[in-house]
Formats: sequence, structure tokens, C-alpha cells
Amino acid sequence: MPTNTPRQIDAVQKTCRILEYLQDSGGAGVTEIAEELEFSKSVVHAHLATLNEENLVVKDGYTYSLGLKFLDIAETAKNGVADHEIVRNQVRELAEGTGEVVHFGAEENGRVVYVAKSKGESAVETASRVGKRMPMHSTSLGKAILAEFSEDAVEQIVDQHGLPEQTEHTITDEERLYEDLDTIRDRGYSIDNQENIPGVRCIGISVSAPEAGVLGALSISGPSQRMTDDRIENELKETIAQAANVIEVNSRYQ
Repeated sequence: MPTNTPRQIDAVQKTCRILEYLQDSGGAGVTEIAEELEFSKSVVHAHLATLNEENLVVKDGYTYSLGLKFLDIAETAKNGVADHEIVRNQVRELAEGTGEVVHFGAEENGRVVYVAKSKGESAVETASRVGKRMPMHSTSLGKAILAEFSEDAVEQIVDQHGLPEQTEHTITDEERLYEDLDTIRDRGYSIDNQENIPGVRCIGISVSAPEAGVLGALSISGPSQRMTDDRIENELKETIAQAANVIEVNSRYQ
């Protein structure tokens, strides 16, 4: 029977799983990978030999790890979102100015992906890292981006990923999510009120370019006792809006 599902290549899927395991583990041997992923050793060895030949993994004794070629690939991918040097500078300046954790993220396949991160002097440590994918409905980055999307586009993302509970404060009801997105559009910024990490609040704002549309979003995150409504409204919203504007203006001339 005909299907709209694209044809998938089993060997490529295996390669992706091996690379993801190497990323998570920091390096591993053939036996460990085969056991963890439930692949045969011969399959794992063949994939790793090919990846090594292409400089995507490196071998040290019996251990394989990701190769530095991914740095070049990553820089190209990040520059495809916005001028990464401008983004990186604004993220760093925001972190230095506020003392908090600052992220820039972009939407891909219904998730928000961290593209840049910087920590200020007072920043709390979080598990976020560049490249990590997060739900859109529970993060200020994701909600700021969703507020720029059409209702149909939001529905597609909700249908694809659902609204899983991250904390007791996460919005898990679709109607409540749409109400929150309306509030974000009226207010001009999003708030993650301990919806993704207990005890952490964030403000987010979308970043757009005239022809490219929504490039992504900026966020400032900190402990809830510091990220008060008063601070967000009277200090941070203006600061983050200025940084977003710098990225937007420079993106017009790419």
C-alpha cells in the first residue's frame, strides 16, 4: 500500500545511533557499543571503520570517539541559523550583564535546539549544552518561537511531540498552551515559570529576520528568587530585546 512515510535506510540509522552513543559516552570500544545498542560486533566494526576513514571518528587503541570534523560541520550548521559570531557575542554580553545563564536556540523538527550558551558570574549550573534538544512547550525559548508560528504549525508540533510533563508546573493542556501563547504575543516575551527545571525561571524573546522569518530565540535563566516578575518586567525584558534587535539587524545583511 502506498505511504507518505519517506523510505528510511537501516544502515544510516545504525550509523546515527552509534554516533549518538559516542557523543553520550565520550568514547567506547566495539564490544561496548555492540552490547549497548544490541548490534553485532561485525556491524559496529564496519560502521566505525567507515566513519574513521571519513574522519568522523578517531581511534585510540580500542576506543573510538567523535572526530574534530564535527566542529566544522557544527559551525556551518550554526551559521545557517544566523550570523553565529553576532549571536555568540550577544549571548556572552547578556550573560556578563545579567550574571545569569543565557541561551540562543532554534526550532528544528518540533524541538528547540541550543545553538549558543554563556554563563554569567552568578549563573546556576544547568544540564543544557549546545546541540541539546528540548521540548518547546516547557521552555521560554520554545514558547517564544511557538508564539510566532501559525496555529496550524503549533498543532502539528503538539501532535508530533505531545505536551509531556517536565515538572509540576509544565503546561500539559493544549488550551492552556494556546492561552499562554496569546499572552506572549501581547506581552512581547515568554516566561518559563519553573516549567522545565524546578526552581528555575526564564524569560525568552523571539529573533526574526524579514526574509528568513523566525531565526530562533534568546533566553535568560536564573533561580526563581532572582528571576522575579519585577526584575523581568523592569530590567530584563528591555535588555534581552536590545540583544535580539542587534541579531535581527545584522541578519538583514547576510
